[in-house]
Amino acid sequence: MNNPIIKIHVKGFGTMTAELYPEKAPLTVANFLSLIEKKFFDGLIFHRVIAGFMLQGGGYTADMQHKECDAIKGEFAANGCRTNNLKHTRGVLSMARTSDPNSASSQFFVMHANSPHLDGQYAGFGKVIEGEDVIDKIAAVETGSYGWYMQDVPMTTVEIETMEIVSE
Repeated sequence: MNNPIIKIHVKGFGTMTAELYPEKAPLTVANFLSLIEKKFFDGLIFHRVIAGFMLQGGGYTADMQHKECDAIKGEFAANGCRTNNLKHTRGVLSMARTSDPNSASSQFFVMHANSPHLDGQYAGFGKVIEGEDVIDKIAAVETGSYGWYMQDVPMTTVEIETMEIVSE
């Protein structure tokens, strides 16, 4: 069985191609593919960028309006999912969440650098296989704060123009 391949087109930055791993996180991958099919991510931004750590997106519009969708069960070891042993190495895609282990919905992050402290704590579900230069370009943007509650926000909009499923 071939793993699903997706493309994340980031306006002005380029395209990242990622392979998804349903054998590690089946609910997460199914949810992500469903959101791509619904064009949920189109026009959303990477709203949190920390060079040497990760790039987070999939939840906010360019004018910082939150876009919500239903949450899913967190598929990671600390939440009882023993099949997901994906390490948070450079290029890995993982689901963002609150302190509630079952709060992941659409927000995801792409690892800019290895972060082993996240292993088993977040649902990794894929990896960038082409376009690592795009990760580096996004990580290089200047960041600041947005209001009192959001830090590490790019000062230049980093928009997900579209996502597409290349193969399932």
